[in-house]
Amino acid sequence: MDGLSSIQSLEALSKMLSQGRDDEEDEQPVSATARLGPGHIGPTKCNRNVPPVVSKNSKDIWSEEEVPEGSELDDTWDPRQQPEYEILFKQKITTEDVFLGMSRKDPSSACCECMLIKIKLPDTKIADVFLDVKEKFLDLRSAKFKLGLHLPHPVDSKTGKACFISEAQTLEVTLTMQREMDFINFA
Repeated sequence: MDGLSSIQSLEALSKMLSQGRDDEEDEQPVSATARLGPGHIGPTKCNRNVPPVVSKNSKDIWSEEEVPEGSELDDTWDPRQQPEYEILFKQKITTEDVFLGMSRKDPSSACCECMLIKIKLPDTKIADVFLDVKEKFLDLRSAKFKLGLHLPHPVDSKTGKACFISEAQTLEVTLTMQREMDFINFA
């Protein structure tokens, strides 16, 4: 045992482990975190498995996946005005939710199932309105108005409902939201 605990054997072990290094800085004791810099954050260059970007046309500067949905409809030169709109969130609640508190619902928007978009369209006939709803984008056009709205949550575009209230000259669009964690809130 005295061979392992002697100072000479520890110095010989240290010298043997540091023989492959040519650094002059190794003579001073430095902590492991002091040797790290900004380049050490994230995966190393040799470990990155990034597939090469293959474009269909050599003149393309981005792929279709990089362009957000509905951006092809954004036209800054369109003279039509944007109508006033309001986004509201709706919950489906029963008396058990209100009086007994039996479900896990609360008044926050995280527990809402639907999104209600109220769009004011003064002096507009419903026959002149074009409405297209995609997963993350709502496109509304008429002779006077144009609205390209990026939605705050993905929605089910096939189950939405639209209702035009002629007295208020307002179009109400009700859309069912699709979020990743809905199975927790609505179990």
